[in-house]
Amino acid sequence: MIRFGHASVGVARGAKLLFSAFEDGGPMWTGQGPREARQRVVFLEPFLSAPVVHVSVGMWDTGGETNQRGDIQADRITAEGFDIVFSTWGDTRVARIRAEWLAIGPVRHLDDFDL
Repeated sequence: MIRFGHASVGVARGAKLLFSAFEDGGPMWTGQGPREARQRVVFLEPFLSAPVVHVSVGMWDTGGETNQRGDIQADRITAEGFDIVFSTWGDTRVARIRAEWLAIGPVRHLDDFDL
């Protein structure tokens, strides 16, 4: 559990198209075995410390002839941002993934001042 103390709580959210592999024959669509797509998200305003980050699949477009395997997670979380990582494996064919994310953490209060 994270306790925020006297700080205000900030919430940031967004969405990011991680890749679109169908049009250009990218490895998520044409490849086999373990594959990974990683994109950095930079917060518009930094948190005081690393926030709690939740990521989910907002849209996925996959081939239907094979098993649909996927994993999505937040990695390298800092007060300034994080990486969204989507991975798949085997013969899964993924044309597109859009990730949705939500970050909750401590931020400066409007009344805070530096001495």
